[in-house]
Amino acid sequence: MRLEAKKYLYDIQQAAQQIANFTAGKRLEDYLTSPMMQAAVEREFEIIGEALAKLIRLDETVAARITDHHRIVAFRNILIHGYADVDDRLVWDVVETKLPVLRREVEKLLKEA
Repeated sequence: MRLEAKKYLYDIQQAAQQIANFTAGKRLEDYLTSPMMQAAVEREFEIIGEALAKLIRLDETVAARITDHHRIVAFRNILIHGYADVDDRLVWDVVETKLPVLRREVEKLLKEA
Protein backbone atom coordinates (compact mmCIF):
# COMPACT_ATOMS: atom_id res chain seq x y z
CA MET A 1 0.00 0.00 0.00
CA ARG A 2 1.30 3.44 -0.90
CA LEU A 3 2.33 5.78 1.88
CA GLU A 4 -0.23 8.37 0.76
CA ALA A 5 -3.03 5.77 1.03
CA LYS A 6 -1.93 5.00 4.58
CA LYS A 7 -2.05 8.71 5.38
CA TYR A 8 -5.66 8.96 4.23
CA LEU A 9 -6.57 5.88 6.24
CA TYR A 10 -4.85 7.37 9.27
CA ASP A 11 -6.80 10.62 8.81
CA ILE A 12 -10.04 8.62 8.65
CA GLN A 13 -9.05 6.67 11.75
CA GLN A 14 -8.25 9.83 13.70
CA ALA A 15 -11.46 11.62 12.70
CA ALA A 16 -13.54 8.54 13.57
CA GLN A 17 -11.82 8.37 16.96
CA GLN A 18 -12.64 12.02 17.56
CA ILE A 19 -16.31 11.37 16.83
CA ALA A 20 -16.23 8.44 19.24
CA ASN A 21 -14.65 10.68 21.88
CA PHE A 22 -17.18 13.48 21.34
CA THR A 23 -20.15 11.12 21.60
CA ALA A 24 -18.97 8.70 24.30
CA GLY A 25 -21.68 8.27 26.91
CA LYS A 26 -24.04 10.57 25.02
CA ARG A 27 -27.55 9.93 23.74
CA LEU A 28 -29.51 11.30 20.84
CA GLU A 29 -31.10 13.88 23.15
CA ASP A 30 -27.65 15.16 24.13
CA TYR A 31 -26.70 15.46 20.48
CA LEU A 32 -29.91 17.26 19.51
CA THR A 33 -29.45 19.87 22.24
CA SER A 34 -25.73 20.53 21.67
CA PRO A 35 -24.89 22.67 18.65
CA MET A 36 -21.21 22.38 19.58
CA MET A 37 -21.31 18.57 19.49
CA GLN A 38 -23.23 18.65 16.22
CA ALA A 39 -20.66 20.96 14.64
CA ALA A 40 -17.75 18.88 15.92
CA VAL A 41 -19.20 15.58 14.75
CA GLU A 42 -20.16 16.95 11.35
CA ARG A 43 -16.66 18.42 10.88
CA GLU A 44 -15.04 15.06 11.58
CA PHE A 45 -17.42 13.34 9.15
CA GLU A 46 -16.40 15.93 6.56
CA ILE A 47 -12.75 15.01 7.14
CA ILE A 48 -13.58 11.31 6.81
CA GLY A 49 -15.44 11.88 3.55
CA GLU A 50 -12.72 14.07 2.08
CA ALA A 51 -9.94 11.64 3.01
CA LEU A 52 -11.94 8.78 1.55
CA ALA A 53 -12.61 10.70 -1.67
CA LYS A 54 -8.86 11.24 -2.04
CA LEU A 55 -8.21 7.58 -1.26
CA ILE A 56 -10.70 6.53 -3.96
CA ARG A 57 -8.82 8.65 -6.51
CA LEU A 58 -5.47 7.29 -5.34
CA ASP A 59 -6.28 3.60 -4.85
CA GLU A 60 -9.81 2.41 -5.63
CA THR A 61 -8.90 -1.15 -4.62
CA VAL A 62 -8.08 -0.14 -1.05
CA ALA A 63 -11.05 2.23 -0.83
CA ALA A 64 -13.39 -0.52 -2.07
CA ARG A 65 -12.56 -2.54 1.04
CA ILE A 66 -14.44 0.08 3.08
CA THR A 67 -18.16 -0.64 3.23
CA ASP A 68 -20.26 1.97 1.42
CA HIS A 69 -17.21 4.07 0.57
CA HIS A 70 -19.09 6.04 -2.10
CA ARG A 71 -21.99 6.66 0.29
CA ILE A 72 -19.57 8.01 2.89
CA VAL A 73 -18.28 10.54 0.37
CA ALA A 74 -21.88 11.42 -0.57
CA PHE A 75 -22.65 11.94 3.14
CA ARG A 76 -19.70 14.35 3.33
CA ASN A 77 -21.08 16.25 0.35
CA ILE A 78 -24.48 16.57 1.98
CA LEU A 79 -22.91 17.87 5.19
CA ILE A 80 -20.94 20.50 3.30
CA HIS A 81 -23.26 21.51 0.49
CA GLY A 82 -26.66 20.62 1.92
CA TYR A 83 -25.91 21.77 5.46
CA ALA A 84 -29.28 23.49 5.81
CA ASP A 85 -31.09 20.19 5.30
CA VAL A 86 -28.97 17.93 7.51
CA ASP A 87 -31.11 15.59 9.58
CA ASP A 88 -29.50 15.41 13.02
CA ARG A 89 -31.23 12.11 13.74
CA LEU A 90 -29.67 10.61 10.63
CA VAL A 91 -26.22 11.86 11.65
CA TRP A 92 -26.68 10.28 15.07
CA ASP A 93 -27.77 7.02 13.47
CA VAL A 94 -24.58 7.02 11.40
CA VAL A 95 -22.57 7.60 14.59
CA GLU A 96 -24.20 4.64 16.27
CA THR A 97 -24.50 2.14 13.41
CA LYS A 98 -22.03 2.96 10.65
CA LEU A 99 -19.08 4.49 12.46
CA PRO A 100 -18.14 1.31 14.39
CA VAL A 101 -18.00 -0.63 11.11
CA LEU A 102 -15.84 2.04 9.49
CA ARG A 103 -13.48 2.08 12.45
CA ARG A 104 -13.02 -1.70 12.35
CA GLU A 105 -12.40 -1.76 8.62
CA VAL A 106 -9.89 1.09 8.67
CA GLU A 107 -8.09 -0.46 11.65
CA LYS A 108 -7.77 -3.72 9.72
CA LEU A 109 -6.44 -1.98 6.62
CA LEU A 110 -3.86 -0.08 8.65
CA LYS A 111 -2.70 -3.25 10.38
CA GLU A 112 -2.25 -4.93 7.01
CA ALA A 113 -0.29 -2.00 5.59
